[in-house]
Amino acid sequence: MSIRPHASLRRVLDDLGATLLELVCGSPDDAVEIGGVAIHDPVDEPVLPKHALVLGVGLREPAEVAALLRTLGGQQAAGLVLRLPVPVPADVAAAVESSGVPLLGLTRGASWTQLAALLRSLLAEGDVGFSGDAAGPETLGGIPSGDLFAVANAVAALIDAPVTIEDRSSRVLAFSGRQDEADRSRVETILGRRVPERYTSLLAERGVFRDLYRSDHPVYVEPAPTDGAGLEDFSLPRAAVAVRAGDEVLGSIWAAVRSPLTPERAQAMRDAARLVALHLLRIRAGADVSRRLRTDLVSIALEGGTGAWDAISRLGLTDQPVVVLAMAVGDPALRLRLADALGMHLSAIHPRCAAALVGDVAYGLIPVPAGADRAGGEARAARIAADFLDRVGDRGDPVIGIGLVAADPAGLPAARACADRVLRVLRADGGRVSGNGGDSDGGGVSGSATARRVARLADVHGEALLMELRDLAAAHGDRPTGPVARLAEYDAEHGTNLVETLHAWLDAFGDVPTAAAAMFVHPNTFRYRLRRVTEVSGIKLGDPDERFGAMLQLRVLGPLGHQ
Repeated sequence: MSIRPHASLRRVLDDLGATLLELVCGSPDDAVEIGGVAIHDPVDEPVLPKHALVLGVGLREPAEVAALLRTLGGQQAAGLVLRLPVPVPADVAAAVESSGVPLLGLTRGASWTQLAALLRSLLAEGDVGFSGDAAGPETLGGIPSGDLFAVANAVAALIDAPVTIEDRSSRVLAFSGRQDEADRSRVETILGRRVPERYTSLLAERGVFRDLYRSDHPVYVEPAPTDGAGLEDFSLPRAAVAVRAGDEVLGSIWAAVRSPLTPERAQAMRDAARLVALHLLRIRAGADVSRRLRTDLVSIALEGGTGAWDAISRLGLTDQPVVVLAMAVGDPALRLRLADALGMHLSAIHPRCAAALVGDVAYGLIPVPAGADRAGGEARAARIAADFLDRVGDRGDPVIGIGLVAADPAGLPAARACADRVLRVLRADGGRVSGNGGDSDGGGVSGSATARRVARLADVHGEALLMELRDLAAAHGDRPTGPVARLAEYDAEHGTNLVETLHAWLDAFGDVPTAAAAMFVHPNTFRYRLRRVTEVSGIKLGDPDERFGAMLQLRVLGPLGHQ
C-alpha cells in the first residue's frame, strides 16, 4: 500500500501559512518531517509521537511557554503552535534557541479543531502499513496520490489565482497558497473550512450551483452586490468547475479571479478537475482499503499467534503495554459509524491507538503510559471510554467493556477475552452494573447513566462468573437437585411459593423483616413459610455450605427464572 510520507514544517507553513499559521520564532528549515499532531494538556502529560507538532491550546504565560519548549526539545518535537498574538520575551526566545523547537502562531478567529483536522489531512496521519520503499509514494499526474493541497497549488499556478477544492456541501477539502490575494470572504471560508451560508445562499439563488453541476465547463461568478446585505466581503469574481467521476459530482474547484478566464486557462481548469477527481477517488478508495487493513491488523493482533507480533508492529504498538476495550452497539445501522468515531476519539488521546470493527464488536487498543500500573491503565481506559460515550450520547445504545492490560502481544488474546466477558454482562443487563462499581482511583464506572455503560472486570466479575456457570450448567444439562428440587416440586404440586421464600431469605442474609417486605407479607407469615421450607426440603439453614449450595442453584439454574 503506497502512501505519501509525512510533510515537513516548511511544507505546513507553505500550505497553511498567511491564512492560518505564521512563523513567530525559530527556523522551520531545521525541523525533520512531522510525525503527528498532539494537543498539549497541562494536567495530563501527553504521549507524543516522534517529531510531533504540538498545539498549545490556551497557553499564554511566557514562563509556561518557555518551560514547555524546553520539555518539547527533549521529546524532539517539530514545533509548538500558540494563538496569536504570541509575545516573545527573552526567556521564550532563549528556549526556542536551546530546544530547537520553532514557535508558530495560529491566526485569531481560526478554530483549533479545524487546524488539527487540516494538519492531519495534510500529514496523512493515521495511514497504516506505509513501508517507505524505494519505489516512493504513488502519484497521479505527477503529484503524490491524495495530496489535495499539492493539487490545489498546482491548479493555482496553472490559472494564476488562489483556489479552493470543495465537496458537494461547500466544505473546504484543500486550498492553495496566495489566499491573501483574495477577498475577505475567501479568508472567512478558509478559517471556517466551509463557505459561509450567506454566500452559498446567494450562489443558490443566482443558479450558480445549478449551472456548475450541469456542465463540465468553468462558470464565471460575478461578485456580490454591495447593497448592505452583509455580502460586501465577496468583492472578487469567482471561476468554478465541477469535479466529476462519471455521472457523480464529487465536488468543485473555485478560483478567486479578477477577470473571466482565457480559453487556455479555462481548459487548464477543466483538465485540473479531472485530475482532482482521480485524487478524490483515490482518497475514497484508500480510506476503504485502510479501514480493511486496520481491521485485519487489529483482528490478527487480538487472535494472537505468530502473526500478532507483526500486526502489533505495523500498528505502531510494539514494546508497550496495551489495554483492550470492546464496544457493542445495539443499532446495527450505527455500528460502523460509531466504530469510526471511537477510532477518531482514541487517536486524539494517543497517536498510536488503534480501533476496528471485528464482526459486530468494535475493539480498541490503547497504549498504557510509561510508569502506569495495571489498575491505573484500566482506570484510564475506563475514563476514556466514558468520555467517548458522553460525547456520542445514547445513539445506538453503545456499551464498552474494558479488558486487562496486555504486557506484550502474547497477552492480547486474554485481554480481548476479558473485554468480551465484561461486554457480555453489559449487553445482557442493558448497561446496568450492579454493586457499587469502581475503585477509589477515579476509574469507577457507576453512579451515572453514562458510567453504567462502561465497566471493567472488577466491576462485573461476579455477574460474569455466574453467566459462565449458567453456560456450563446448560452444557451439562443440569437441573435443580436436593432441597431446591424438593421445594420446586412441592410448589408445583400445591401452588405454594416456598422456593421464592428461600430465595428472599438468602438475598436478605437471613433478615426476616427485610425478606418479608420483599415478598409483601407480614414477618410472622414469612417465619411460618420459612419453617415449611425447612420441613419440606430438609435444608439446614444454619449450615453455610448448604446455604451456599442452595443460593448457587437458585442463581445459576434459576427454577424461578432468576437468570
